[in-house]
Amino acid sequence: MPTKQYQNTIDWLFSRFPSYQAIGASAYKPGLENTIALANHFGNPQNKLTFIHVAGSNGKGSICSLLASVYKESGLKVGLFTSPHLIDFTERIRINGQTISQQFVIDFCEKVKSLQLNFSPSFFEITWVMALSYFEKQQCDLVVAEVGLGGRLDATNIIQPLISVISNISLEHTQFLGNTLEEIAAEKAGIIKSKTPIITAEKQKNVLEVFEKIAASKESECIRVTDFEVPKMFPLLGEHQSENWACVDKVINLLQARFPVPIVAIDEGLRKLTDNTGFMGRLQVIQENPKIIYDVSHNTDGINKTLQYLSKSERDGQLIIVYGTSADKNLNDILPLFPKNTPLFITEFSNERTARVKNLQIDFEKNELEAKFFTSPQKAMKEAKLLASNNDTILVFGSFFLIHEFLK
Repeated sequence: MPTKQYQNTIDWLFSRFPSYQAIGASAYKPGLENTIALANHFGNPQNKLTFIHVAGSNGKGSICSLLASVYKESGLKVGLFTSPHLIDFTERIRINGQTISQQFVIDFCEKVKSLQLNFSPSFFEITWVMALSYFEKQQCDLVVAEVGLGGRLDATNIIQPLISVISNISLEHTQFLGNTLEEIAAEKAGIIKSKTPIITAEKQKNVLEVFEKIAASKESECIRVTDFEVPKMFPLLGEHQSENWACVDKVINLLQARFPVPIVAIDEGLRKLTDNTGFMGRLQVIQENPKIIYDVSHNTDGINKTLQYLSKSERDGQLIIVYGTSADKNLNDILPLFPKNTPLFITEFSNERTARVKNLQIDFEKNELEAKFFTSPQKAMKEAKLLASNNDTILVFGSFFLIHEFLK
């Protein structure tokens, strides 16, 4: 249970420096100046740490968690920085699976308050420097860091990693990153550093050309992974997770001399993935009979991969969908992906960024999709369960916030 002091600190952090996760575009502060200045107040901990830096439209969280788990099982002390959180803020900052202590969060925020800064860092900038400070104080051997949004101007981009990874590119956050795949690719490729290998599972020729051009300008090797074979005990569902594993496998091979990984560490890292990283909500089977699956896919490409996987997977019964989304998503691109003749239970969630029922009804009608609409995720799930027989599958997806409603 959170202490009152911790809860007050989190309330201050969210209210004084709103997060993009909570309020969307108005919280986005591109540029590295604030992060550099704040890190300098805390002794530039990023200069004393060793990093793997991971960007991409989809899959970056999976790649980070897989890397962190395998390296933890190889005997390293591994810091893991991911976002957003599903249940509690401390999930964003972990060492070998253990979340940052509430006391460290309290103490760090008190220090930020006492600095009387002449600028207003964002929620994400403060969180990232908090993570760096924590990882440095705990003397991590390796830090696996997930980009927040984009790459070039993301707060995490003040680091010099051993290797950078860009999972893939799709049209997302166009109000910040650009209106074409090439423009978005250039923003993501902003994490490529001088003479530092970049690994990608991207297949699109026009995107790869952007990566290769920027890598060449930095005298860095651009390595495209094409072998998607996964270990027998690989725990994640979907072909896209095979691509993510291919990136992980390439990183492990390239860093083998610096950080040796025995075969047993890979097996144990996969087996203990959730324990070692808190990894949840990616085609995660919650129960059987009926099967309930949680998935945090929320943009067009991620949703398409999730629905494609389920359309190909072997199951006896029907698919039932519980869906909720943020208001800033382009439903004209997303809703045509929904399978026809599938029972749809569409819901709001409690975060203020939720798409409202009155607007959702218009979008679903425009796309000729029949659905039932709810203001409560719990009521939507209750109705879905009443309809489902034991051999049916209920897929819950559309937003981290929606999954949060059930996991909390």
